[in-house]
Amino acid sequence: MPYAHSLKEKRMIVQKVQSRLRARFNFSLAEIEHQDLWQRAKIGAVTISGDRSTLDRVVQHFIHEAERILGGDLIDCQVEIIE
Repeated sequence: MPYAHSLKEKRMIVQKVQSRLRARFNFSLAEIEHQDLWQRAKIGAVTISGDRSTLDRVVQHFIHEAERILGGDLIDCQVEIIE
């Protein structure tokens, strides 16, 4: 987030991104690292499904939307599925 100039501004950006993703998807989201750095953020997202194919589809839609919202600010995305 090179355009953030303070922790307050960064937190507003992170909260806006989280709200937009929550509005479209049934995911729980939280900033999980870099809380004290004003130009970095790491957000964790979690969801549950009883069906693997549905989970795969929803996760791919979530990632696509995160990429659309964040653009070049999204550096990396990792998916871990626990069965």
